[in-house]
Amino acid sequence: MAMTSTAAVPAPSAPETGRHSGVVFSDDREWAGHLVPFVRTGFERGEQVQYFAATTDPDRVRGALASAGVDAARAEAEGRLVVTTAERTYLSGPRFDPDAMMGLWHQAMDTALAEGHRGLRAIGEMAWGAQDVAGADRLLEYELRLHHEVFAPLPLTAWCFYDRRRVPAHLLALLAGAHLHHGGQPVEHPVLRLEPLPGRTGLKLSGSAGYDTRHAVRTAAAVVAGSPGGDVELDLSGLRHLDVASLFMLVEAARRRRDGRLRLLHAPAPLRRLLGLFPELGTPVEIAER
Repeated sequence: MAMTSTAAVPAPSAPETGRHSGVVFSDDREWAGHLVPFVRTGFERGEQVQYFAATTDPDRVRGALASAGVDAARAEAEGRLVVTTAERTYLSGPRFDPDAMMGLWHQAMDTALAEGHRGLRAIGEMAWGAQDVAGADRLLEYELRLHHEVFAPLPLTAWCFYDRRRVPAHLLALLAGAHLHHGGQPVEHPVLRLEPLPGRTGLKLSGSAGYDTRHAVRTAAAVVAGSPGGDVELDLSGLRHLDVASLFMLVEAARRRRDGRLRLLHAPAPLRRLLGLFPELGTPVEIAER
């Protein structure tokens, strides 16, 4: 992110609607307009604030805060502000690993609380997900699993920053749609939209699951296979089409679960007929009637 001057007062950020939000912007002023209120709110609440830069020079983050009257240098010295990079967080290993990141969030929270902070809030720049990074294909899986595995048990607030200048429109639509809450600019819905289920382990699938959406279906299958705990649910109420290959992917993912079954909510009649034609597919799958 090639930043220009941020000395002007940033535009007001959208109201904070959720603890895990996807924030989309397209210029430096919008970036600063989301950054500054987020950081100020964290300081007011006694939370530690962390910023994970990917394409932004960390000094630009500090400079934007200082230009808006936030004493970033003092906050860093006191441990209230941490400005680091994706290479030290998301990409610290040989490849991006969602499983490892779940543990790192719990560790970061434990550290923040042990140091006397009331909670933790973070901003992560996600443009690296559009680059040739090992494991980047698991970024959508990571965003979807965060809700149940991290945000449900922890007093964490995190905004994922998506820069339109850095992330292709088709990928932006998928990644931004993986959040329950959204800020900044709206994005158009993808052909197949995946959303986390509030308060439950699972996803809502909306749109069409077929040949053109194999990447999204593979991600849904990864969430089904990798989510810990008991049953995982797929809400199919918004699904217009699900081809046989996509169904097979999801069923095979359910077979790989160590514990629990795949529960299909609002399963359409064609899918029920498919499971009737191939009863062997139904072993790890339950058609829920609610």
